[in-house]
Amino acid sequence: MDEETGYGAVRSRDARFDGAFFFAVETTGIYCRPSCPAVTPKRENVRYYATAAAAQGSGFRACRRCRPDAAPGSAEWNVRADVVGRAMRMIGDGVVDREGVAGLAVRLGYSARQVQRQLTTELGAGPVALARAQRAHTARVLLQTTELPVTEIAFAAGFASVRQFNDTIRTVYASTPTELRAARNRGGTRRTPATPSAATPTAGIPLRLAHRGPYQAAAAFDLLSAEAVPGIEEVAGAPGARTYRRTLRLPYGTGIVAVGERLSGASAHSSGWLDARLHLTDLRDLTTAVQRLRRLFDLDADPYAVDERLGSDSRLAPLVAARPGLRSPGAADPEELAVRALVGPREAENLVRTHGKALDSPCGTLTHVFPEPAALAESGGTLGALATALADGTLRLDPGADREAAQAALLALPGLDEHVVAVIRTRALGDPDVAPPGAQVPETWRPWRSYALRHLAAAEPEGEEK
Repeated sequence: MDEETGYGAVRSRDARFDGAFFFAVETTGIYCRPSCPAVTPKRENVRYYATAAAAQGSGFRACRRCRPDAAPGSAEWNVRADVVGRAMRMIGDGVVDREGVAGLAVRLGYSARQVQRQLTTELGAGPVALARAQRAHTARVLLQTTELPVTEIAFAAGFASVRQFNDTIRTVYASTPTELRAARNRGGTRRTPATPSAATPTAGIPLRLAHRGPYQAAAAFDLLSAEAVPGIEEVAGAPGARTYRRTLRLPYGTGIVAVGERLSGASAHSSGWLDARLHLTDLRDLTTAVQRLRRLFDLDADPYAVDERLGSDSRLAPLVAARPGLRSPGAADPEELAVRALVGPREAENLVRTHGKALDSPCGTLTHVFPEPAALAESGGTLGALATALADGTLRLDPGADREAAQAALLALPGLDEHVVAVIRTRALGDPDVAPPGAQVPETWRPWRSYALRHLAAAEPEGEEK
């Protein structure tokens, strides 16, 4: 993107570019999202950055009005299958916090130095800086939505020490943690108890999961309702006001999440959010849980790019006009999705009952987390082969997995149908450009063939997929 386009987006406060880039103002020392409502700065004072981390690394602090750290993620990272795209997905999932840069490099198949060089060259920030920016955002959320002690928040957000936490908050927000917490009272930020009970619907961490552009929440909730597996998922409420709840198996513990259906804004250029509430047995899982919800609901997509391309096709144009901003939902747990795609919903329910891990504190109809692959490895047949490959790492479906390598590994498993593989690639791997095996679809649908198929499925009676 050239500076002319960038400044045009800033001048018009265009929310379509939120998360796609950030701008900083040299005279104020502040960086913002393009839609910031503040007075438009002079062109000569504006600098542009691909990531919030790059702006922070150049000495700019986050704007207190537009909260650029809470902008939707760039859609580019979901589309790209190269090292940078895979790295950004894994950093978002918390890999650097859990395994360090060395662990990230191993997963990518590169040296730590190569990963550092590629990210810094393209994004203006290396993996440590990118993870640091993410930790700062997690800490701000916890400071402003919970009563947890500051020390606990520091370690829950992934910081190695309280001193590192304090220094980062001062650098990023030009405030101390105490000052950030005090600011919530002036802004009316919702708070929750320090030790929420998973059985209490009003407990947990409240969040707004931002998205850019229109969002067809009804279609997403219809799909999740049709697929819901009892024991680990439920959709309650009347259409237009439904709540999706599910359990999660996370790196440090388990979680229960609730996401509310929210009608899209009337304006085609409006952005919005989904209200969510998270109950976690270990707060260190907050970043990972949020990113998995974002992938499940496809919140980082760029609906403008998708609708522009697909809307130019005569067959799809009326469908796009009827459902602007239709998303291609992903998966909250890629390994779980792969198993469910293979066995179907009825057998998935049986697997939950016989192999799932019971929650310490059931919450209504949510009683289990889906069984991990190792628990299914002795199942025999194609399911056993799939579970074994997932358990021993022969098959990787994590956010940074190489999609081509994963598809090859899936097709090598005995008895796995290529149509099932296509579903896994679309949903578990979040690939926006998957066509049905053997189907002839127009090349003009690229790189959004997954979205084209969602439009065709949503147009069927009752949204049934074909």
